[in-house]
Amino acid sequence: SAPMVRAILDGRKTVTRRPLNAQALKNIGYGVQLGECHELPSEGPLHPNSVGYYNDFCPLGQIGDRLYVRETFNRTNPGGAEGVYYYRADGEFPKSIGGGKFTDAESWKPSIHMPREASRILLEITDVRVERLQDISEAQAMAEGIVGVPFRPDDGWPICTGYMVGPDDGKSALETTAAKAFAGLWNSTGGDWDANPWVWVVEFKRVQP
Repeated sequence: SAPMVRAILDGRKTVTRRPLNAQALKNIGYGVQLGECHELPSEGPLHPNSVGYYNDFCPLGQIGDRLYVRETFNRTNPGGAEGVYYYRADGEFPKSIGGGKFTDAESWKPSIHMPREASRILLEITDVRVERLQDISEAQAMAEGIVGVPFRPDDGWPICTGYMVGPDDGKSALETTAAKAFAGLWNSTGGDWDANPWVWVVEFKRVQP
């Protein structure tokens, strides 16, 4: 999404969480049957002898792998040598292009259609691990791109810091902690914070394409 792309470009987002998918859970189940790993516990920490086994099934990659980011985009002069790429995270599509005949919504191509050559963000994975969603710390929530926002709860109160839930569009609610804001963001994208699923935690750094 555009807010997360901006967070990566600003250096605020250096980690992402994704639920363990059905295939990974099936692979772990096979490993349990073969005696190669322990089951994911219903509570408590992971068995230390199984951590590496779980991490090998991360679909996003392993430490040292590089990922290119796809985002909503468009290009002037498609197919021409002088075409220039534009990105939704940077703002509205320039009205001067195409004589302004397209609306902003009509000017963009979905990220799934972005070719490799159009990507401007290259990431290198620095850590992969499995943990419960609700084990996220304040520091990790901030590293997910959660934004701290100063506000005054009441005219008689001092300036405080809230944490934005959802896109940084000035319309989102504020939470008292970054972790609570991340919980709201997780739910807003179709996840279930209360289910506390096992998730892949993938940390990364930005490198030059």
